[in-house]
Amino acid sequence: MPANTAVLLTNLGTPDRLERASVKRFLKEFLSDPLVVRLPRIFWLPLLHGIILPLRSGKTLQAYSRVWGEQGSPLMMYSNRQRSALQQKLLERAHVDLAMRYGNPSYESVLRLLRDAGIDKLVVLPLYPQYSVTTTATSYKHLKNTLNYLDFTPALEFIGYYPDHPAYIEALAESIREHWQQGQRHLLMSFHGLPQANVDRGDPYQAQCEKTAKLLAASLGLGADDWSIGYQSRFGKQTWIQPYTSDVLHRLVARGIKAVDVVCPGFSSDCLETLDEIEVEYRNEFIELGGEQFSYIRALNDRDAHIEMMRQLVEPHLA
Repeated sequence: MPANTAVLLTNLGTPDRLERASVKRFLKEFLSDPLVVRLPRIFWLPLLHGIILPLRSGKTLQAYSRVWGEQGSPLMMYSNRQRSALQQKLLERAHVDLAMRYGNPSYESVLRLLRDAGIDKLVVLPLYPQYSVTTTATSYKHLKNTLNYLDFTPALEFIGYYPDHPAYIEALAESIREHWQQGQRHLLMSFHGLPQANVDRGDPYQAQCEKTAKLLAASLGLGADDWSIGYQSRFGKQTWIQPYTSDVLHRLVARGIKAVDVVCPGFSSDCLETLDEIEVEYRNEFIELGGEQFSYIRALNDRDAHIEMMRQLVEPHLA
């Protein structure tokens, strides 16, 4: 029998099915989170339900249709593979499970099963390398609320971030070196964006993204002109942290750089933002600007070096 310890991997989440109603439910839960959209509820909720969900759910469904596979969304497919691979590494030392902050498998359903199985220690690893209130903090808050609701009181270990963990940096560097076996090009590191107001309030996300980028560039031996950083996935009209990935691509072409490799170190799994926004939308934009070669370097997903990094992160908490 496995030990009475469970490791819980968690990520953002995904629609259950490739249908508009499912996409709309997912977006509703995600965009209703006050830690994700930090606007007055009296203003935001009518806007969300009256305009944004009816318009955005259709567009998001079209985007998902371009990346959806037999095992569902890429995020769900890779998350399940990560869970299985980490279980193989830990064997009988802990039970490994998976829960999504939004959608399914929900925290409540997974934690209920762990409670009923007699788990008395819970090690939680949110797969967000860089800490943000919009990802890590809301995961912790939802976790605590759900544990209280279920009257489940295991010893709790929460791994909040790992932007500079050596195994994480090396796993990224290894994947890029592997990609560069056929030739090295300018490297653009694109991270998910965040409203500037969040950073102004003290969110450490941007600083941690920049730390990751600099460590990765150093590990690869890159000079200042060999790499760039950008932020993607803007939403709404407010100012987000800069430089925007789109603006960086414009500047690279203006500098005469016609070939670029893009990596997304903030995404532990490939998802809509990498496989559609980067690999489709930004690729098309770069080519239209006059670029000639655009290559997306896949997320770490279930690469062995990535799973080994997870093992190193959780191992100290299993004693």
